[in-house]
Amino acid sequence: MVYVIASLKSNFVIYNNNFMLIYEEKSDKMFLVIKMKVKETNEGIIVSEVSDFEPSHTFLCGQCFRWDEEKDGSFTGIAFSKPVNISYSENVLTIKNINLEEFEKYWRHYLDLDTDYKEIKKAVSVDENVKSAIEFGWGIRILNQEIFECLISFIISTQNQIPRIKKIVAALSELYGKKLEYNGKTYYAFPTLEEMKDIKEDDLIPLKAGYRAGYIVDAVQKLLRGDVNLSELKNLSYADAKAELMKIRGVGPKVADCVLLFSAEKKESFPIDVWVKRTVQTLYLNEKATQKQIESFATEYFGKYAGVAQQYLFYYSRENNLGK
Repeated sequence: MVYVIASLKSNFVIYNNNFMLIYEEKSDKMFLVIKMKVKETNEGIIVSEVSDFEPSHTFLCGQCFRWDEEKDGSFTGIAFSKPVNISYSENVLTIKNINLEEFEKYWRHYLDLDTDYKEIKKAVSVDENVKSAIEFGWGIRILNQEIFECLISFIISTQNQIPRIKKIVAALSELYGKKLEYNGKTYYAFPTLEEMKDIKEDDLIPLKAGYRAGYIVDAVQKLLRGDVNLSELKNLSYADAKAELMKIRGVGPKVADCVLLFSAEKKESFPIDVWVKRTVQTLYLNEKATQKQIESFATEYFGKYAGVAQQYLFYYSRENNLGK
């Protein structure tokens, strides 16, 4: 067995392929970090030592619209122009229809597998309300989605219900996206900006997206002209990234915050929809609390992981009809 010792400022790290032993001089503490074990099979990838993940919590908490539950409890979805099937049991994650290269390039980051959710849970467990929400939705991980798809999907989500959002997103993918086959079924990748470059509002009538069609067209045109640069969002401050997105018609604070949280790695982003607004008003503030007051509260109270706390609270509130 080979061990490697490396220094990290005032710390040192001893590691091999299976674990890292980290000594932090400042606190005089030693941390043992178990690393994931990844194995490639004929069907896909098996990842062991995965904690704090439950597919139903992650895929049904309102952050994505391309995943469907199968009869066996697994989920089939499309991302990165590939249909895959994901299941999880006893700390073992199985992703079918991908290889090791694809896992490392796309799916490891997409599922946020290198983020320590135990530490995030400790950070946001500031009261019994959040602790109850975390206990209920313990397996939520924030997905790192493809940013163009995330933007268009949440524009479609405006004043809409999840079943209808999924239907419109699927129809848009079938209209413009690449046709894919998996397990004897046909799927469609979400279209790229290039594939949607010539769209007009009338072209989107079959989607039955209503006024949102105009917002989609505006987004595509602004991105093509360079008025908005999605690739720079991760490098901008949270406030600047939000302002950049809100240049697009139909992108208000809530849609912008969703895009930043679910595709731009801004975990401080705190999307406020009807459920979240009612929840914060009921549990923390009062029924007259405004959007700005809720935003300020969330930033101050939950800190840099406010968006993760939001997902726990949103999922818990929606599933238990809180604040109605």
